[in-house]
Amino acid sequence: MLARQRGFTYLTILFMLAIMTGGLALAGEVWNTSAMREKEAELLFVGNEYRKAIERYYLSGPQRQYPKSLEQLIKDPRQPGTVRYLRRLYPDPITGKDEWGLVKSADGGFAGVYSLSEAAPLKTAGFAVRDATFEGKTKYAEWQFVFAPVAAASKPAAPKPAAK
Repeated sequence: MLARQRGFTYLTILFMLAIMTGGLALAGEVWNTSAMREKEAELLFVGNEYRKAIERYYLSGPQRQYPKSLEQLIKDPRQPGTVRYLRRLYPDPITGKDEWGLVKSADGGFAGVYSLSEAAPLKTAGFAVRDATFEGKTKYAEWQFVFAPVAAASKPAAPKPAAK
């Protein structure tokens, strides 16, 4: 009788161990997904900071031109004093590296940045208006944070008031 009880206790312990292992695996997966969502949110923040810095660089110079390197966003060489559009260069939150992909502009500079990660994003819809082009993209490298100046729209002639 005692041998049967030991076997039952052993099976109970194995069963409990299997349940705990499954629970830990599920918790690890939830934690990983949560960490990726945080990295995506940080990528959206940092990418838009670069976009705004490129815009300020482009609009503040004596002539309209894009920066030639990321370092020019920290200290603008066109200005006599120290002009900063970013306080520091941010690393890519997805890859963890300081290297970014650069979207080239026509004047030889760069108009935007993007992550070099080929991983598939968790977020594929529900972006802010400024990031609406990211919808349906299949990898982070397709999320390009680009500043493109708006062309001056020609104003239509105002209608003349009717004569009385």
